[in-house]
Amino acid sequence: MSDHAGKIRIDKWLWHARFFKTRSLAAKQVGAGHVRVNGSKATKPSQNVAVGDVLTFTQADRVRVVRLISVSERRGPAAEAQTLYFDMTEKQDKPPANPKYEGKGRPDKKSRRALGLTRLHEDY
Repeated sequence: MSDHAGKIRIDKWLWHARFFKTRSLAAKQVGAGHVRVNGSKATKPSQNVAVGDVLTFTQADRVRVVRLISVSERRGPAAEAQTLYFDMTEKQDKPPANPKYEGKGRPDKKSRRALGLTRLHEDY
């Protein structure tokens, strides 16, 4: 347990639970306002979280929702880190790819050939 009666800094906990590779990456996400604690935006990495709090944040291309089960003194192995939280994230499929817009933007080589735009000067 931590020294503040089950409370720990949010950036430290995210790092201990192995959601972010470094503590500074976790602090940047919190500082940018990308992490919510119990539905309200966390703006400071020094904000304390306690057992029972629900964190919502993005990780890669999906939204994670986790409830704190415990806090730890150190960043241990992955098996130990998984005991720190309960994952409440709903199953998410990969987000759909960006749609292609036909006829917009710069034409590719095949389209330029069809339009006759490959040679600007015919008298070489």
